[in-house]
Amino acid sequence: MLVEHRGQRPTVHESAWVAPTAVVCGDVHVGEDARIMWNAVVSAEDGRVELGARCVVMEHALVRGRAAHPVTVGDDALIGPHAHVNGATIGREAFVATRAALFQGHARRRRKFPGSRLGVRAEVRIGGVVHVNSAVADGGVVPIGWVAVGDEVLPPGRHDDIWAIQEGLDFPGTVYGEPRGDDLMARVMPRQAAWLGAHRDDRVL
Repeated sequence: MLVEHRGQRPTVHESAWVAPTAVVCGDVHVGEDARIMWNAVVSAEDGRVELGARCVVMEHALVRGRAAHPVTVGDDALIGPHAHVNGATIGREAFVATRAALFQGHARRRRKFPGSRLGVRAEVRIGGVVHVNSAVADGGVVPIGWVAVGDEVLPPGRHDDIWAIQEGLDFPGTVYGEPRGDDLMARVMPRQAAWLGAHRDDRVL
């Protein structure tokens, strides 16, 4: 299903294929021979999504581009079933496995942070996470269930070490533009609900 969002329409190369139950919404460019499989969602929420040639987005995956955090996926990359890619850059021939998650970088802080990036031929294996403002080098690997945070890759059992890096990467500021605090969700959810409410005016093409 192709959907116009905020006046922006997807463009799909004539050789690409989008499954009938998949959703491609807004300013999304689907490259040559790319495949978007059953029940996947590729949504440009005010920011562009660019899928390169022969990319495959597998069943039930979510790929979301935002205004400050577009998504770019290089040629011959795979995004696996139930994966979540939000405002990240993925290099060519990269592999994002089942249930892996990649989160956005902070556009206003690119001099400080490299942004969330998965390098050329890099892998995020099953259940792995690339956190906000973190990067995996070309050919790098995030093992099953591990976390890339900053420029390190750590096992989930090292929570204190992960948090020591993660806190400075500013998840709430990156995702919501707000400082951390006990009332964070009360502050951000009215705006989030209003922002997503723009889909009420979407048009199926």
